[in-house]
Amino acid sequence: QDFANAAECYEQLTQLHPEVEEYKLYYAQSLYKAGAYPEATKASFALDNQGSHTKMVKLQASIKYCEEDYSAAKSLLEQLPPDDPDYVYNMGCLLYQEGKYEEACKKFMSAMQVLGYMPALSYNIALTYYSLKNHSQALKYIEEIIDRGIREHPELSIGMTTEGIDIHSVGNTLVLHQSALIEAFNLKAAIEYELKKLKTAQEALTDMPPRSDEELDPVTLHNQALLNMDTKPSEGFEKLAFLLHQPSFPPVTFGNLLLLYCKHEYFDLAADILAENAHLTYKFLSPYMYEFLDALLTCQTLIAALKTGSWAVPYKPSCPRDIHLKLKTHLSSVRNCSQISFCFLYIVVLMAQAKIYWNRDNFQMVEKIFRKSVEYCNDNDTWKLNVAHVLFMQNKYKEAISFYEPIVKKHYNNILNVSAVVLANLCVSYIMTSQNEEAEELMKKIEKEEEQISYDDPDKKVFHLCIVNLVIGTLYCAKGNYDFGISRVIKSLEPYNKKLGTDTWFYAKRCFLSLLENMSKHMVMLRDTVVQECIQFLEHCEVYGKEVPAIIEQPLEEVRVHIGKNTVTYEARLLKALFYEVIGWDK
Repeated sequence: QDFANAAECYEQLTQLHPEVEEYKLYYAQSLYKAGAYPEATKASFALDNQGSHTKMVKLQASIKYCEEDYSAAKSLLEQLPPDDPDYVYNMGCLLYQEGKYEEACKKFMSAMQVLGYMPALSYNIALTYYSLKNHSQALKYIEEIIDRGIREHPELSIGMTTEGIDIHSVGNTLVLHQSALIEAFNLKAAIEYELKKLKTAQEALTDMPPRSDEELDPVTLHNQALLNMDTKPSEGFEKLAFLLHQPSFPPVTFGNLLLLYCKHEYFDLAADILAENAHLTYKFLSPYMYEFLDALLTCQTLIAALKTGSWAVPYKPSCPRDIHLKLKTHLSSVRNCSQISFCFLYIVVLMAQAKIYWNRDNFQMVEKIFRKSVEYCNDNDTWKLNVAHVLFMQNKYKEAISFYEPIVKKHYNNILNVSAVVLANLCVSYIMTSQNEEAEELMKKIEKEEEQISYDDPDKKVFHLCIVNLVIGTLYCAKGNYDFGISRVIKSLEPYNKKLGTDTWFYAKRCFLSLLENMSKHMVMLRDTVVQECIQFLEHCEVYGKEVPAIIEQPLEEVRVHIGKNTVTYEARLLKALFYEVIGWDK
């Protein structure tokens, strides 16, 4: 598989034995495999023997295909006999590139009838079904590749990594290449990701024959970065940025890196990448994607300018409106897209437009934007969810329930698949509209599912019920009922070994700080029993919070907190000391 060195060896052999046609062929093929396409084309013309003419045409067609000169590749293929299996196979590849997936699939099927089973051919059939959105058929062919790989090549250690068995790298061998296993697992991961089965998609990548990081192909590296972005964002950004500087990478890498930078609000980095790689913009970004990113980044630039006061006074009131109009214009152009891509693009742009006003706490304007889009988005769960959130923020609890409820009921049998915040907001909405029975029933359902998970996996931490109780407790604290609110917050974190985490501690400590502020101003008086309960709670947090970070490390940023202080234990001690000071007890 070291094609560059192989090419050097074959070049020497052709010079020593110019009469041996096979050496010339292998030399040209090695250059082609090494990605040296102009050199490979030049070397292919040395195949002047009549018997090598067909091989030369096939090689030159492959080179043109890799150079994305599909018309030239087609012209060369048409020199082959129509019944040549390679002609049928390669024509299928060209039809696929033209977007004629059904015709391509028929060609691949015909080639398989003549050539017999070939993993690469089976993978191509799976790929056409995937492009036709026929996921079940695609998975059928993928599973066949994997099953044959397990039976015929046990030395490749398929699935061992997922099972927790420590296996050394199998390397990028010829056997691995011919098995098409890497391609099959990557396609399986893509399908499961589209079906929103993130865990299954991640397992597809770990089921691959194990290889070291430096041996990974660009597609696997890209998919690893994308599928693990929620848990390992810094690592994901590094991989995507690394790919961008390689000679070849998956076409979606550029767009994904920019979108992920924007998602994590690294707008400066996104702007730098866009500026430094202008040559990639026209090749890898659609006009819609470019306009969207341009509007998003311009918006952030103007907002930053407003915050620093670096813009002239006349521009200040018009800036948000300028961006709003730019995104509004973009929304109009998105409506001209195909039906398949329309909904996704429209929702993405709409949410970016709404976020401008959300960040400025102008919830009425956000609601207005969403109401104008009801004609296009009323069946979209993302739209419904965000409408529910904006209604909730305006204390329109009854209306919020009408949007939250259908989403929750849709996943009622697997309620923990619903975001904890959504469940919490629905419970609060029930309580605020005097529907306490519905709130209690929902919380019992969450508790029952959490108990089942704890039974199946005792070490797994689940935070849904905890977060629901935290939100309810926070609500009562915000209303001034600290006796009930703080007690609810405390109970939400029991048992501490399973419920005390960085996120849950963040919300709990906000309630305690609010309480301490009001107590120091003599605006709130707590009963001694509640004070004692608070002290005991903080002592428990000291015990169980030694290994729990108080601040989550942000991707690409360093936590500016002393190592010994970035723990729940440290902050719990500080809060306890503040309690003693405020209530006048001896420490």
